[in-house]
Amino acid sequence: MLPPSWHLIGALLVLAATAGDSTNKIILPQILNGGGGGGGVGTAQGKHPSGTKTVATGLVPNFGGAAGNGAGGGGPVAGSGTGSTVVGSNGVIVAGGGANVPTSNLNIVVEEPEFTEYIENVTVPAGRNVKLGCSVKNLGSYKVAWMHFEQSAILTVHNHVITRNPRISVTHDKHDRHRTWYLHINNVHEEDRGRYMCQINTVTAKTQFGYLNVVVPPNIDDSLSSSDVIVREGANISLRCRASGSPRPIIKWKRDDNSRIAINKNHIVNEWEGDTLEITRISRLDMGAYLCIASNGVPPTVSKRIKVSVDFPPMLLIPHQLVGAPEGFNVTIECFTEAHPTSLNYWTRGEGPIIHDSHKYKVEATVGLPAYKTHMKLTIINVSSGDDGIYKCVAKNPRGETDGIIRLYVSYPPTTASSGIYSTDSHWGENGINNNYAYGGPDSTRSIYAQDKNKTQNPLLANGNANEADAESNGSRGHNPSMAIAWLFVVIATLLLTIRSAVGSSHSLSLC
Repeated sequence: MLPPSWHLIGALLVLAATAGDSTNKIILPQILNGGGGGGGVGTAQGKHPSGTKTVATGLVPNFGGAAGNGAGGGGPVAGSGTGSTVVGSNGVIVAGGGANVPTSNLNIVVEEPEFTEYIENVTVPAGRNVKLGCSVKNLGSYKVAWMHFEQSAILTVHNHVITRNPRISVTHDKHDRHRTWYLHINNVHEEDRGRYMCQINTVTAKTQFGYLNVVVPPNIDDSLSSSDVIVREGANISLRCRASGSPRPIIKWKRDDNSRIAINKNHIVNEWEGDTLEITRISRLDMGAYLCIASNGVPPTVSKRIKVSVDFPPMLLIPHQLVGAPEGFNVTIECFTEAHPTSLNYWTRGEGPIIHDSHKYKVEATVGLPAYKTHMKLTIINVSSGDDGIYKCVAKNPRGETDGIIRLYVSYPPTTASSGIYSTDSHWGENGINNNYAYGGPDSTRSIYAQDKNKTQNPLLANGNANEADAESNGSRGHNPSMAIAWLFVVIATLLLTIRSAVGSSHSLSLC
């Protein structure tokens, strides 16, 4: 073995020989007859006379040579081990050969590692798994590390996971001349969003970045959003809907039945966009379910259903306040109510007790559309003279009470008729019992469901009082069949007498 002084002399000779080289590449020959041994981690740093800096870090492999601590003492190179690697300022790594290597193989140039592909930017919904790939060639004994740039956190180094986050792992895939190092993130969270840096620990570290964008589907916060609401008719309401997500969700309002939204009297829309829906002077027509729909392009879109109830006192609509029916027939009288909350609806006769289903009466109530409407019907079976009088439909709810009056009168069919002129069968039998005729106007065969021609064409709103004077006036204008027949006989008799007297006069004149 050569004395240590020969080691230093050999290195100085090589440095002197290359002092005039204009390049920064430094070739450090392997020390001849150096002690053999396994490779290790060495550090060498010195300065070439030409000004080139030579560095070898602890992560750079030691390509053979016995371990030793040689110091140049102001000389050009200092390092541990006779096989230390030297890196020029241009990034080219130069290393000597192994011990006892022939002279022709002493100078070996090692290329630095390089990235072969860019790290792809990835967008992933929260809760999914994702992996980022970093491809490197000529890695040698250098190490690849992954870091979260915004969090300044080292995640992995080579095959080792540094972070304590259990969702992070690392793998690598070998290819022809490079390796791809994969950073795996399971069950991605929103805080995982940001830049991820892949770094190679060369003397001047090499890095590249990829961006992980984490998108979050919308979520409506019930605690910050409106729930079902009850409001008096004519008041103003404000409905709120708060949603989170990434990107920030867009909120739209629609009615559940697809009808239009009346923002105010002059502004009616199919849908409304915004966190808040405000309606001024709300009416019963605005009652129903409203949908708050939140979307941000990340499925699924979510919605919240908010029911709006509008309270108001009962209102009655009476199509016919005066109804007539022939004796022995059935007749149906009716009222239409509107109320919210739903009203208690019933019939009375005058100021008497409530009328219930019986052999004489049939009570019906049908809920309409919208649900605050109700159709009330009272059928009186086998009408007789005792059924004449006032009937009241009544509606009550917590907001108020109202009633409406309908007057029923009974008419009687004729008992005698002249054959060929008026027949009871031809008048009453041809229409049958189901027609429920009403009298009291100029149309003697008017159905109780027809529009009353002697009154306004608009339905009458009940005010608790029927106009009995009008009713009597209408009745006085009706036709009495018996009287009509009697008048017909009088007219015929008068005609016959006139004809007879005329014939007699002409006969007298002829005799003269």
